[in-house]
Amino acid sequence: MNRKKALAAGVAAALALGSVTVVATQSAAAPQPTAASGDSAARPGAGFQAMTADARGEAIRTATRNAAATARALGLGSDERLVAKDVLIDADGARHVRYDRTYRGLSVIGGDLVVHLAKDGTITGSDLAHQGAIRIAGTTPKLTAADASAKAVKHAKHVKHAKAGSKDSSLVVYAVGKIPVLAYRSTVTGEGETGPASREAVILDASSGVPLDQYELHQSITGTGNGVTVGQVSVETTQTGSGYTLTDAAHGGTIVYDSYNSPQSNPRQNARAFSKTTNSWGNGSSSSRESAAVDASYGLAKTWDYYKNSFNRSGIRNDGRGAPAYVHVDTGLLNAFYDDNCFCMSFGDGSSQNSNTPVTAVDVAGHEMSHGVTAATANLNYSGESGGLNEATSDIFGTMVEFSAGNTGDPGDYYIGEKLNMSGGYMRRMDSPAADGRSLSCWNSSAGSVDVHLSSGIGNHFFYLAAEGTGAKTIGGRSHNGTTCNNDTFTGIGKDKAAAVWYRALSTYMTSTTNYAGARTATLQAAADLYGTNSQERYLVSKAWAAVSVGTALPDPGTPTPSPSIPTPSPTTPPSGNALTNGSFEQGTSGWTQSDSIITNSSLQAARDGSWYAWMMGYGADAIESLSQSNVAVPSTGTPKLTFWLRVSTQESGSTAYDTLMVKVNGTALATYSNADASSGYVQKTVDLSAYKGQTVKLEFAGTEDTYLSTIFLVDQITIG
Repeated sequence: MNRKKALAAGVAAALALGSVTVVATQSAAAPQPTAASGDSAARPGAGFQAMTADARGEAIRTATRNAAATARALGLGSDERLVAKDVLIDADGARHVRYDRTYRGLSVIGGDLVVHLAKDGTITGSDLAHQGAIRIAGTTPKLTAADASAKAVKHAKHVKHAKAGSKDSSLVVYAVGKIPVLAYRSTVTGEGETGPASREAVILDASSGVPLDQYELHQSITGTGNGVTVGQVSVETTQTGSGYTLTDAAHGGTIVYDSYNSPQSNPRQNARAFSKTTNSWGNGSSSSRESAAVDASYGLAKTWDYYKNSFNRSGIRNDGRGAPAYVHVDTGLLNAFYDDNCFCMSFGDGSSQNSNTPVTAVDVAGHEMSHGVTAATANLNYSGESGGLNEATSDIFGTMVEFSAGNTGDPGDYYIGEKLNMSGGYMRRMDSPAADGRSLSCWNSSAGSVDVHLSSGIGNHFFYLAAEGTGAKTIGGRSHNGTTCNNDTFTGIGKDKAAAVWYRALSTYMTSTTNYAGARTATLQAAADLYGTNSQERYLVSKAWAAVSVGTALPDPGTPTPSPSIPTPSPTTPPSGNALTNGSFEQGTSGWTQSDSIITNSSLQAARDGSWYAWMMGYGADAIESLSQSNVAVPSTGTPKLTFWLRVSTQESGSTAYDTLMVKVNGTALATYSNADASSGYVQKTVDLSAYKGQTVKLEFAGTEDTYLSTIFLVDQITIG
């Protein structure tokens, strides 16, 4: 994630807020901390104002009117358009506007962005899923839609006996990565984890047919339940002329329907609303079809209440509308899911594996409804590390809903699906994800290639540690043990504060392509917004990330500065033998200054060692990039030299240097590499630094790319010694 604090001169133009246009010279200051750590001190609404539906609508209309000016301010191309999706307003009047992008009328996957504005309309920063303008060679595909559908069926991996029609394939621009391409997005249907009508999205290059991405469209929690879990509760209903229906007017008009075993691809097919002459529903067991409806109605209402009371959010899309819910969906369905296509919730009845009990627990409803919140905000891709974050978000807020519901039969804890009668007693554990023998507790370089329900363990583990800290505890009558990946020990900031940080990061800073490193950046910014840059909350959030192997902890703001008479090592002293800090990038961006999101662990390219590397250029358009490190002490003895590994891949041909990478010291170019240096793998490069012996210098890698064809420079394992 690249949060650009200041745009180029003249770019921070004033935008209209309502009917007034103003010009500003300063951005709003970040909110200051208001309380010490602890659940009760969390700021309501994660720092956002409450908005009526009319106010939100007007805010989105204002963002729409400003879309063209915003696109120009961000340097987007003339073929791009911004479509306003949502607006959040801070307590101090600052705005955060979320846009989707189109290119020549085509949807852009990975084109979403958030623009941050001060109260007076000045742009103070932006977060883009894809940095810079979108440029592709053209919008005429080599493949037909029918070709794309046929290839999508062959490449589908989440469904069997797949099928797709040409009407299920549409042209898009795929901008997940540095080089956008024209692509087809195909929807393939077949037998899968979510049943006989499971759906999978397959993204194919529209020229070559090569698969670019694929993921299940039903974002779901699949498991076994143990029947009606909420016990005797109050449910909101609506009185009709002669009776009652399970219509919850207090929560956006949410209606619970009996699907009558309609297929999960169309839960409305046979559906009828629950209605009766008395206002008493169910008998507490699955022998009554109403009992599952009570669970669903209660869980959805408690989820709505949690988001409203905690974040001033009115419903899934923050528009005051309730999503319809369908129980008794399909036959033998061990699943529940939210589907953004129908804006609806579906709950299965389970199967013989769980004595045919409905999958309608409170944390299930909270989990699935939170998928809708994610779709309406960051819209995290449902694959790779973004997919793990998507699932983790639902686990986090499903857990928070369970805590806030205060149901005596299902007290809050950090076990997911513990009421679903799983063979191991739960679906997932947030305090110790790896306890199930499959989920990841700690980040590693393969996190983006495992199932998203397993990589979600990294985010779950982070949240538990941020909320509760380390050590053994009993929570909700269940044993929890906050172990870490780095053997650290620390206290938590409380679950309410941790949730406020996550929600603000999700709704304000994350985009569809955010990975775990980006989530760390987003949550640290959110913690700074809510509690202050030098707050214990922000420090402990960094500790929790370090504890799951994502980045390093920040310095403790509460630790006194040592006396100057006491010799202390520099906090950025590099490993012995290397004058550089983090020369192999395995600590992410630590020690480096980058002009864009250059340091990465993207699986689209390979590191020379470990999983992190520097990816420079590769746009196929006019561009410049810079990666630098200052205050580097060149050794004063021997023959100091710079050594690094470089891999060059290019679409250019011949020996003419069209695209270049310069190595600079104190602004002087010492070596230049170009597209003419293309290689099949990494090649070690050495630059003599004898002229700078004993000096403190700035090292810079400066990339330049021309208008046509792309060249990628990958850099790793940089040393000065």
